[in-house]
Amino acid sequence: MKKFFVLYMAKAEDFKDIMSRMSAMSEEERQASLNEWQAWSDTIGGIPDMGAPLGKTKKVTPNEISDMRNEIGGYTVIEAEDHEAAAKKLQGNPHFKMIPNGWVEVMEIMPM
Repeated sequence: MKKFFVLYMAKAEDFKDIMSRMSAMSEEERQASLNEWQAWSDTIGGIPDMGAPLGKTKKVTPNEISDMRNEIGGYTVIEAEDHEAAAKKLQGNPHFKMIPNGWVEVMEIMPM
């Protein structure tokens, strides 16, 4: 099995909206959301690294450090036979329910 790095993507305003909604969730709603992610994980055969939401970005060069924006909200690592199979596993991901205008980017983690 190959490993794939998954980035959960959305426009900045969509992430602000979801973070606001998540902070207002009751414990039962939070648990229901976690259960959806676990059910998705179970349908694709498990996840070696569930990942996490990501914070703000710093751009670093040899001469400068600066704030920057991107559309990345979080990551996960999954396993699949090939890139196409990895992409298909992501079509039922709960990210799309949470952020209907969001998208997912998936790339193979190359062996060293």
